[in-house]
Amino acid sequence: MAGSTPSATSTTATKPPVPFALALTPADKAAEVSPGELVTVAATGGKLTAVAVTGQDGRVVAGALAADGANWQNTEPLGYGKTYTTTATGQGADGKAATSTSTFTTAKPKRQTALSMNPLDGQKVGVGQTFAFYFDTVITDKAAAEKAIQVTATPVTEGAFYWFNDKEVHWRPKEYWKSGTTVTVNAAIYGKSLGNGVFGREDRKATVTIGDSVVAVADGATHQMTVTVNGAVARTIPVSLGKKAHETPVGTYTVMSEHTNYVMDSSTYGVPADSAAGYRTKVAVATRMSNSGIFYHSAPWSVRDQGARNVSHGCINMSTDNAAWLQSISNKGDVIVVQNSGGPVLEPWDGLSVWQVPWETWKAGGKK
Repeated sequence: MAGSTPSATSTTATKPPVPFALALTPADKAAEVSPGELVTVAATGGKLTAVAVTGQDGRVVAGALAADGANWQNTEPLGYGKTYTTTATGQGADGKAATSTSTFTTAKPKRQTALSMNPLDGQKVGVGQTFAFYFDTVITDKAAAEKAIQVTATPVTEGAFYWFNDKEVHWRPKEYWKSGTTVTVNAAIYGKSLGNGVFGREDRKATVTIGDSVVAVADGATHQMTVTVNGAVARTIPVSLGKKAHETPVGTYTVMSEHTNYVMDSSTYGVPADSAAGYRTKVAVATRMSNSGIFYHSAPWSVRDQGARNVSHGCINMSTDNAAWLQSISNKGDVIVVQNSGGPVLEPWDGLSVWQVPWETWKAGGKK
């Protein structure tokens, strides 16, 4: 019509549909697959309808399909030196079905390594507690081991691993733990390659709580130990530290274990009990502070010296009542600081004396 304005037309660009695809991991014909790594199936452009991973014996591996059908993963580990076939079926956005398969074999380890750890599940520990992991064989891929060992704290706490040798690694926080913290350890080493043909034998788990902050400072010059609980002084204890030629090492100890009716035996650190410098004595209360034989313990024979002079063979002597009281409020992982004793510096590998390592050095990871 004359004088009319042509109507405008508009076009809306439509994206082409995403092609339907199934991604299977491990891929077909993959070999030397670590049994501890996940088997996964992911769908794009559609959803999964069924997935089965079947072993060479016909047994189906347990797994979980996401609610939206986008992915699947196994919920139980695979075996060593086995052949598996993954069969995945899905449906594209156009309604068409497709199936994909993958057959792969898992690694056969040269050796499996066991893992022990400290502390254990359900324990309550002190604010100085390190989380120690001990392998029974040399670990060459330390990064893989650290990745497998997950340490999670609530509230979130900064920390890091440190290797004392090729079999022993510790995880500790930057500073003492906050009382009330819950720490969960998931050492998922089974089926994980840890280098040089070594694989993990069995997972380990633990949930541990951090108790009150108990910190004791023993001073070799004043012959007193000041014990604080949650920052407040709870008691001052007269003590006697190591005498000349047996001076108590200086440093920050972590309580390792607690004992009653314990036999103190000099032969455990190389001095025969029947020698002039030896001894074998039962004490009512003893708490281990180092592998080298440093304890705080009841010493009724030296009560007159406690608070006045250092007469022990290196341990911290105190009265039976004081030793029993301290042990009654204490947990392993509590902190004991020795100062002004005239002794050598405490070695960080002696027991659980991890606080002897400065944080920046600790973060570097130790003997990697």
